[in-house]
Amino acid sequence: MNKLIASVVTGVALCAAAAAFAADDYNAPPAGDRQYAACIAYSNKNYDGGDEKSPVKGQNKAQAFCTCMWNETPDDFKGSLAKFAETAKGKSTNKICEKHSNWGS
Repeated sequence: MNKLIASVVTGVALCAAAAAFAADDYNAPPAGDRQYAACIAYSNKNYDGGDEKSPVKGQNKAQAFCTCMWNETPDDFKGSLAKFAETAKGKSTNKICEKHSNWGS
């Protein structure tokens, strides 16, 4: 009985850890993606601190923010990621990505 309980607890803990990791793990935009590159350029031009280290290994705050925006917007979204984050409609996505990159208010 103790082995069964230990197995269940271990399984639940592993699932929880995997879910927590997945929340911070975004797909990298494809090399040369214009939407992502434009987000980086716009963000660095209009906001301070984009070159600072983010909590995401290997990314600064602008890269982490724009990677998050690239992943959080719908696949058919064709506009400016950074400008979308400034809109009322993009407010919740902006909040997620500011938290992810540790950048913003």
